[in-house]
Amino acid sequence: MEGNSVSWRVRAIRGATTASENSVAAIREAVNELMRVIEAENTFDIDEIISVTFSVTKDLDAIFPAAIARQRPNWKNVPLLDVQQMCVTSDLDFCIRCLIHFNTPNPNQPIHHIYQNRAKDLRPDLGFVKPRVPSTLPSH
Repeated sequence: MEGNSVSWRVRAIRGATTASENSVAAIREAVNELMRVIEAENTFDIDEIISVTFSVTKDLDAIFPAAIARQRPNWKNVPLLDVQQMCVTSDLDFCIRCLIHFNTPNPNQPIHHIYQNRAKDLRPDLGFVKPRVPSTLPSH
């Protein structure tokens, strides 16, 4: 198979959002929305994910974000980890961050880091990329 080598590379997608309060429902809504937009805005194969780390500020303890992500279609076998974010006085309240490491055969694959809600202010240097998908689900 000489000449057919594929140059795989590890890439990472960052994301952050804020929950409206410390409740299972609010954290579930924030995590699902963040993951939905990350999946819609980036091209990666769920089977090629190495791991996902979620961090939360100390004011969020109603549920683990990984427990929510694990319920998403095809995410049951993805290695997920929750940690508490380092406590910094000026940090956002109710903040959830994630870091997704994945393998890709395309080392030049575009990466779209997603910052939602009040977390948009965390990385103004990246510039806000308007999602191609609506940020909220339509009301019924």
